[in-house]
Amino acid sequence: MNGSERMVLSKILRKKQRKKPIQMDENIEKDKMLFASKELSYNNAKIWQLALFSMNNAATNLYLALMGYVTYYANGIVGLGVFILSMILTIMRVFDGITDPIIGYLLDKTEGRYGKFRPFLGVGNVLLCGSSILLFFTNHLVPKPFRLVYFVAVYAVYIIGYTFQTVVAKSGQTIITNNPKQRPVATYFDSMFIMAAYGGTALYVSNYLIPKYGSFLNPSLFKEFVLTIACISMLCTVLAIVGIWEKDQKKFYGAGLTKKVKVKKRDYVEILKNNKPIRMLTLASCANQFVSMVYGHTTVGVMLFGIMMKNYSLAGLIGIVTALPTLLVVSGGIKVAQNFGQKKALMLATCLAILFQFIMAIVLLVGKINTISFVPSKINKITIVFFLVFTVLNGCKSIINNMVVPMIADCCDYEMSRSGKYVPGLMGALFSFVEKAVSAFGTAFVGLVLTLIGFDKVLPQVSDPVTDVIKWTTLFLYCGVPILGWFLTFVAMHFYSLDNKMMKQVHKKNAGIE
Repeated sequence: MNGSERMVLSKILRKKQRKKPIQMDENIEKDKMLFASKELSYNNAKIWQLALFSMNNAATNLYLALMGYVTYYANGIVGLGVFILSMILTIMRVFDGITDPIIGYLLDKTEGRYGKFRPFLGVGNVLLCGSSILLFFTNHLVPKPFRLVYFVAVYAVYIIGYTFQTVVAKSGQTIITNNPKQRPVATYFDSMFIMAAYGGTALYVSNYLIPKYGSFLNPSLFKEFVLTIACISMLCTVLAIVGIWEKDQKKFYGAGLTKKVKVKKRDYVEILKNNKPIRMLTLASCANQFVSMVYGHTTVGVMLFGIMMKNYSLAGLIGIVTALPTLLVVSGGIKVAQNFGQKKALMLATCLAILFQFIMAIVLLVGKINTISFVPSKINKITIVFFLVFTVLNGCKSIINNMVVPMIADCCDYEMSRSGKYVPGLMGALFSFVEKAVSAFGTAFVGLVLTLIGFDKVLPQVSDPVTDVIKWTTLFLYCGVPILGWFLTFVAMHFYSLDNKMMKQVHKKNAGIE
C-alpha cells in the first residue's frame, strides 16, 4: 500500500470514528423518546365537568331528602301504621338493591347514539318526577283498602327511577377521570351539593312549609314540597348531562385499557369472588350507610331538634350556618386524599367522626341544649361548642359518605388491570345492592325502637314534651349507633388494598406500561 492509499484509508477511518458518537446520541434520543411515550398519562377532566357531573348526586339526594318525610305523609295522611310502614320501607329498599345489578347489567351493555350514561340520567329523573307527584298527590285519595297496595306500586316505580340515576353516579366516575389527584375533588363537589340538597330541604320544610301549613298533617304541604323538589332536581340532572356529555364516548369506556375483554353474565361471579377491594369497600360503606339511615332519619331529627332542643327550626338552620366551615373540613380531607390516598383519608375521617360523635353525646347529655340559638343576641357558650362539634362531625360524615364514590372507580380500574374487563355498571350495582340491602335495616331499626318506646301508631311530633325515654333514645340513635357503625367501617378499610402506591401500579398496567 503506497503513501497516497494510506492517507485515503486514514481519512475514511477518522470519518467513521466521528460518526460513531453521533449514532450513539441518536440512539439515546430514540430511547428517551420511547421511554417518554411509555410515561403514564391520565384521562383528565376539566373542573367544570367534575362540578356539573356531581349535580347528579344533588338531583337524586333531593328526592332522597323528600322521601325522608314520606313516613309523615303515609302515617299522618294516608293512615298507615308506624311499624308496618317501617317494614314496607325496609322491604322496598331491599327491592331497590335488587334492581341495581339488573340496571347495572343494562348499563354495561349500553353503547347507543346518546352514549352509555346520559340515557340513564334522563330516564331515571323522569321516573322519579312522575312517581313522586303521583304518590304525594293521589295516595290519600285512593279508597282505604287499596292505599297500601297503591303506595307500594308507585313507590316501586320511584325506586326503579332512583336506581337508573344513581347507578350513573357510581359508575360514571370511571370515564370522567382516572387521575388520582382529580378523583378526590369529586368528593368536594359531592359534599357541597348533597349538603345543599339536604340542608336546603330541611330549611325549606322547617322554616317555610311548617309555618305556612301548620303541620305534616296538611296534604297541601306535600304537594308544594314535591313540585319544588321535582323542578330543582330536573335542572340538576340537565346540568349533570352537560357535565358528562364530552366524556360519554366509546373511547373513554375503559380509557387506557390496552386489551378489552367481552364480559358475559357468568363472569360476574368470578369478578365478585376475586375483587377483594370492592368487597371491603362495600362492607365499610354498608356499616356507614346503616348508621347514616339511623342518625339521618327524619324522626330522629324531630326528636333531637324539635323535642330535646325545643327549636325545630334549627334542623334547617344548622346545615346552612355550618355549610362553609364544613366544606373547609372536607377540603382538608381531600388534601389528605390527594397526597396520601383516598384510603388513608377515609380512615382518618372515620376516626375523627368517632371521637367527635362521642363529644357530641356529652354535649347533648350535660349541656343546656334548649338554649342553643343562632340569633346573634342569643348566642352563648353552648351554642359555640355545639356549632364547633357539629361542624367537624358534619365534615367527617361528608367525607365518609362521599369519598366511597370515586373509590368505586378505583375498584373498577383494579378489575381492568386484574382481568381486562371494564364493568362500571356491575361495580356500581354490586356496591349499591349490598349497601342498600344492609342500610335498609336502618329504617326498620328506627321503626322498631320507636315501637318499643310506645310510638307504634303515631310518630313523635315537635310539640311532644321531653321525657327520659325520648332523651336516651335520641342519644342512642343519634350518637351510640354511629360510633359502633364507624368502628366497623374502620376495620373493613384496614383490609382495603387500593392505596396510592397500588393505584399507580394499576394505572400503569392498564396503560400497558407494566
